[in-house]
Amino acid sequence: MQTQFQGRRICLLGGSGFLGRHVAARLVARGHEVVVLTRARHRNRDLLVLPTLRLVQGNPLNDSDLESAITGADAVVNLVGIVNEKGRHGGGFQRIHVRLVERALAACRSAGVRRFIQISALKAGENRPSHYLRSKGQGEIRVRESGLDWTIMQPSVIFGPEDRFFNRFARMLRVLPVLPLARAHARLAPVWVGDVGEAVLRALESGDAVGQTYQLCGPRVYSLREIVRLVGTITGHPRPILPLPPTLGRLKAIVMQMLPGKPFSMDNYLSLSVHSICESGAPGLGSLGITPTGLENGLSRYLRVSAD
Repeated sequence: MQTQFQGRRICLLGGSGFLGRHVAARLVARGHEVVVLTRARHRNRDLLVLPTLRLVQGNPLNDSDLESAITGADAVVNLVGIVNEKGRHGGGFQRIHVRLVERALAACRSAGVRRFIQISALKAGENRPSHYLRSKGQGEIRVRESGLDWTIMQPSVIFGPEDRFFNRFARMLRVLPVLPLARAHARLAPVWVGDVGEAVLRALESGDAVGQTYQLCGPRVYSLREIVRLVGTITGHPRPILPLPPTLGRLKAIVMQMLPGKPFSMDNYLSLSVHSICESGAPGLGSLGITPTGLENGLSRYLRVSAD
């Protein structure tokens, strides 16, 4: 069932990030007014090229800033998330994936905003092995118990221009003669960032999406080794890939999580122990009328250009 949702005000939390920018562009193109709460307004002024987008300076972890941004909105989309924390004990994940969700839901109730979309992660759950997946699962529970008109999106790994996952492998393949790879047999179903953005838009405009959880996957499942090999082929830097046994994979994670920027961590390693693939028959992109973009076609749009 489609609802009359054109020309509404949508507050995006995390709207200046990789996925958030794609969501914002689609909402503006559809005729919506978009409010993006950001802690660094001066760094994101390029977003103001979108004619109905308003940047609001504020901290999403501050209750008064949250309420101010959300007041007057017709819906809130929470895209805030991290794949690594500064520490190693889960506190950073709890702060972003659980407590921020609690604050956002409370601000919605205070402001009288009923519609809420949460961007989570595929295979999130309280009993998962990593802090990332557990905290995402705990955030989902808060959303489902909120009493609001919620929708949860669970994407597999997202690819697109400026993504960190595929671009990081592309950079590594340019400089390393051989790529040692932990969790080489992990299975993923990469999903195009534009398809995720379109899913958010369609969920906002459909009453049928209320109370639904959508698993968002691309059309094909790959092993991590296959993904890295494909990145090397597209960028023109094919390299031998050395799958690491569990002991060496864990050692790699321990060493790399101490490097600046934490390019790989033990928590990432544990997350990859759970295959990021959609369940057969689960609501997904097809349920929203979206034909998923293939990984090869999507990567060719930006990795080959970057390599040149």
